[in-house]
Amino acid sequence: MTIVKQSAAEIKHQCQEHLKQLFGQAEQAVRRGEAAHEVERQIFRSVLQLGREVFGFYLQLAGDGDQGESLTLDGGRLLKRLESPSTKSYQTVFGEFELARRVYAVREGQRHECIPLDAQLQLPQSSVSYLLQDWSQALTVEMPHQQAQSVLERILEVKIAVSKLERVNVTMSTDVAGYLEATPALPAPDGEFIVISGDGKGVPMRKAPGSARILTHDTKRGPKPDRKKMAIVGAVYDAQCYQRSAYQVWQALFDETPAAANEEDFQPRPKPIAKVVRAALTEVDEHGDEINARATIFHWLGEQVQQRDPREHKAVVVLMDGQACLWDDARQALGTRSGVEILDLLHATPKLSDLIHVFHPSGSAQEMPAMKLFTLLLLQGGVHHIVTWFRHAASESDLNASERRRVENICGYFENHRTRMRYEEYLAAGYPIASGVIEGACRHVVKDRMERSGMHWTRVGAQAMLQLRCVAINEQWPRFTQFHIRQENERLYPYRAQLALPENPLPIAA
Repeated sequence: MTIVKQSAAEIKHQCQEHLKQLFGQAEQAVRRGEAAHEVERQIFRSVLQLGREVFGFYLQLAGDGDQGESLTLDGGRLLKRLESPSTKSYQTVFGEFELARRVYAVREGQRHECIPLDAQLQLPQSSVSYLLQDWSQALTVEMPHQQAQSVLERILEVKIAVSKLERVNVTMSTDVAGYLEATPALPAPDGEFIVISGDGKGVPMRKAPGSARILTHDTKRGPKPDRKKMAIVGAVYDAQCYQRSAYQVWQALFDETPAAANEEDFQPRPKPIAKVVRAALTEVDEHGDEINARATIFHWLGEQVQQRDPREHKAVVVLMDGQACLWDDARQALGTRSGVEILDLLHATPKLSDLIHVFHPSGSAQEMPAMKLFTLLLLQGGVHHIVTWFRHAASESDLNASERRRVENICGYFENHRTRMRYEEYLAAGYPIASGVIEGACRHVVKDRMERSGMHWTRVGAQAMLQLRCVAINEQWPRFTQFHIRQENERLYPYRAQLALPENPLPIAA
């Protein structure tokens, strides 16, 4: 720990001497023929040490925040300076410092209502500096906390406890909702239509305190209560038309493209425009009311559509799997605005494969020809013909009761979603028919960070990580961290403008 006890003059002289030594080291390194990477390492360590000294100089000049024996805030509230200063450990990218600050309250033993130095320097509520919070959390949204701790220690020689990293993560996440509300989406002129999608992904949860550990050995198949909580992930982006024929998609699915095909038939797919993602768990607010994750995400998706296209000039494509509740949520989110509902083709083809396997076992000579035939029919909008054919085949075949139920269930699935399976129309309009964006978002947001070996989360920790990870994935991290700093300072120091700065902040000559 670096404890600031030297005078400002002593620290300044020490910094000047250190800087001279730094240039001297560079000259000696050239004479000795030292390797550039070794010199780079030495200079970086010296610069960190110089930074510690200069930052210590800054803290000494700032003083202890003394505002006199008493302090009057807005409304005429009179506070008295307490007899003993309060100390605060302050961890920065240059190391840890101990600050002595004057404190004001109504009287001794009462709550500290004003700490002028903290307000003047705009210190965070945490003992971790905002810059170190920024850097550490940018790491933790990408890697386990222990690994982030190790990286910071190796680079900066600063060690932050994992528990402290977790607390900072939760604290920062409380401003994500406010940031999203204050940062509406902008229209994307290059986009010809808007795509929204939502899906769920399980997050492994930590057992509740006091739970019998032996119960975790339950080997029964099927879902385990409280083992995972469903995170709802939403994605929205603008897109340009990408027209293809059903036959072209069929060729791509089965790798049937001729080797000498014309390159003009395979134009690159336009990239999503202004894509953003958001994820949430169902949570309980301070009043005990449940905040449903699906409601949170689909309300946000509806807001995104309205902000991107307030005049309703663009079509809205809703592209998802077959979960009925998600389609209901999407319709509610769009309100009176209609959407083009598309069932993800890659959720339909496994159902088609299951149907074929009732009549042609996996690996049989008839399996692949049948799959190719019915997939092309599906892409050409022939859902009705597929259902009719398989129901007739089931009535004419010697199937057992289980196989008949299987055929009827899948045919019923196709019938329920037939209005979302007009793939030939969607392809002609240039719409996507597979939800790779949301599938990728579920994997990237949740699985890649939160389902690593041995990971289990509390509800609060998981929610915080989901929120901050989406901010980072959306490339909004620098703007969000500045928003968080402003919001926290407004909460902590509403009286800051009323305080007097040090009368002589530069008491020593240059």
